[in-house]
Amino acid sequence: MDWEQPAERLARQVTDPDSRWRGPVAGVPRHELVPRWWERDEHGRWTLRVGTDAPAAWLAAAYADRSLITRVGTLHADHAQPDDHPEGSPTSSATLPSLVVSMLRHGRLGDGLELLDLGTGAGGLTAYAAYRLGPQNVTSLDVDPYLTSAAAERLARLGLHSRFLAADATREIPGTYDRIIATVGMPAGPGLRPLLGALREGGRLVTTLARTTMILTGWKQADGDVVGKIERDWAGFMLTRSDDDYPPPLAKLFALARDTDGEEVSTGRYPVVDVAEAWEVRSMLEVTTPGVELDYRVANGQRMACLVHPDGSWARASAEWTEPPTVHQSGPRRLWDTVERIRTWMLAEGGLPLYGARVRVAPDGVVHLARGQWEDTMGAS
Repeated sequence: MDWEQPAERLARQVTDPDSRWRGPVAGVPRHELVPRWWERDEHGRWTLRVGTDAPAAWLAAAYADRSLITRVGTLHADHAQPDDHPEGSPTSSATLPSLVVSMLRHGRLGDGLELLDLGTGAGGLTAYAAYRLGPQNVTSLDVDPYLTSAAAERLARLGLHSRFLAADATREIPGTYDRIIATVGMPAGPGLRPLLGALREGGRLVTTLARTTMILTGWKQADGDVVGKIERDWAGFMLTRSDDDYPPPLAKLFALARDTDGEEVSTGRYPVVDVAEAWEVRSMLEVTTPGVELDYRVANGQRMACLVHPDGSWARASAEWTEPPTVHQSGPRRLWDTVERIRTWMLAEGGLPLYGARVRVAPDGVVHLARGQWEDTMGAS
């Protein structure tokens, strides 16, 4: 199969001419890491795609700058039948190459440094890093043993014999490393402790934080703190998980949010927004009110956003397109009011203070953020 030309085109698309990552992107046959994947069909169902059934489509998908979903719920595409249509959230993917390259660049990698790729997925970041640094300097970790075994086998066929570990990174990370790049959303607080413990003094951490699009980078100090910043860049990764699938969503609360009257009914100030796609707003919502889950739908000209929280709070905002929404809210928090305060703050100041903020991550996993007069924390008990 002639994959070299598509890979070279992809490399030109996602790297600069003088980038040290151009060679790895052009030299790794990405299609071999993703022989089967999931796509939505015209009915919105997850549908299996098999590369060998349609080689031209396989090359087009593998060498496009896009993420390919490889696991939905508990069903990996490698184990699926043609008529399977799994339900649930994506739990693994081959991340779009431009984002992989961006995370690698944030890692400040150099010869002889030992890298931990946290979140193996299909093995793309591991492959690029092993190609450039040497496979002996790269370790890849994922909670799913199948992902690590499949990636190890596929990279070995490419001559890239890196080390692969299956472990829950929020509980234990074997070994220590000069660089750690996490392509999963890590939880602030206790779930960060193993990652911090696995980073050597003077080492560099690159990660996103759960339910945000913030890329946190920093250097580990002698006192155990990681000190750095929130990059003026963003990325959205799946959450870490400890079990075979993510915990079930707050289904009963979502049902209330969609279909019942709230304790408080009002008219919103701003048009309904898909909070998950309003990245600055979503990130600040996680800082101020951690744990909110989201749903957004459009039907017959009506836009509806629902927010729920584990403490029992829920909110629904609905309206025709950009009209002021009707807002229903219940529970101990007024979640849509929080979103509107964040949007007012953003409009009044021309932006939010998150991106570019200074960061200190303490050994207990608490993330301290500061920019100008603004300060906040994530992960504090």
